[in-house]
Amino acid sequence: MCAKKISRDYSISFPAIRGVQAGNEYYVTMCPLKLLPTMFQAIITDIQPELRAQRELNKGRVAPITRYLLENSDNYIFSSIAASIDREVEFESYGDDIIGRKIGTLSVSMDAKFIINDGQHRVTAIIEALRADPTLENETISVVLFVDCGLSHSQQMFADLNRYAVRPTKSLSILYDHRDPLARLSNDLVHGVSVFKGMTEMAKSSISNRSRKLFTLSSIYQATKTFLQKGENGDVTEKERKLTFDFWEAIADNMPDWKAALHKKVATSELRSDYIHAHGIALQALAIAGNNLIKVEPTTWKRTLSKIYKIDWARENATLWEGRALIGGTLNKSQKNVILTANLIKQTLGLPLAPQEEIIERNYLKGRNENESL
Repeated sequence: MCAKKISRDYSISFPAIRGVQAGNEYYVTMCPLKLLPTMFQAIITDIQPELRAQRELNKGRVAPITRYLLENSDNYIFSSIAASIDREVEFESYGDDIIGRKIGTLSVSMDAKFIINDGQHRVTAIIEALRADPTLENETISVVLFVDCGLSHSQQMFADLNRYAVRPTKSLSILYDHRDPLARLSNDLVHGVSVFKGMTEMAKSSISNRSRKLFTLSSIYQATKTFLQKGENGDVTEKERKLTFDFWEAIADNMPDWKAALHKKVATSELRSDYIHAHGIALQALAIAGNNLIKVEPTTWKRTLSKIYKIDWARENATLWEGRALIGGTLNKSQKNVILTANLIKQTLGLPLAPQEEIIERNYLKGRNENESL
């Protein structure tokens, strides 16, 4: 045990709750945000991994968290910071009953260092946000404090804290995100577009062979983002919202296989196995072509879009899809293959290719001709 009695004359104190894990005491306190820069004075990143107790600070992750806090200062949420104290601590409870013994004052030596075990990006982002908006300084965040017995123990704590951490799937994040306008729109599309309703996997970003679903929420989100040409958390106007509903309904009207699956006339597993249009790459490609079509034909685009009805989406049509949406017979979702698939749709609709699309198309045709001549 690393804790022992300390001198109160040279200590700082926190109101805290005491708990026990694996026979060792730990403490939970509410820390005003303004104290974080003092508690965690430096997050050192330029040392070797074996000499650290944390992953290296990724500055690219800090800015989005800072922006999230500043843009949602009246409606944000942060989970607890986990940290270790490298010096003696003393806990004085407020009472002798079962509750009183768990609540009290935690005193920490003034020369103690607080080492973050989990939450360094949150702490760094909060410190950045305080510089931009000092009114946040009296907001609080919970900090779980462990008494640290050395580097190896801190490293083990980091490993244990992250051992079973699993990021939610993209679809589940979109489903639960009420802040992102595109996420809200995508969720509404799932319930408002005929072929998406009841045929969209809401929690997972992939579809199992036995599933009756045909689309994933994440693929609808990404395709809609592409169609509207929106950045992260981009606002969606009512006009754009209506246009998006109209676009996906118009696509559905020209996808008889989708309608057949909706009415249970064909198994979705069969479509996923045999057709390109049953995969996210097709949604992405249709979104690219659709965006371009509506710019060129803002009033007659639905009539022109009906030409996609003539596309042979069967995977067995290797002449059409090999090297474009398929590589060696396997679906490929790279950006180049998305563009090549969109090129085919645009050509079917009579749309010109953009310069970069033209380059990718020429290289594809050149490679195919060379393979045919062998």
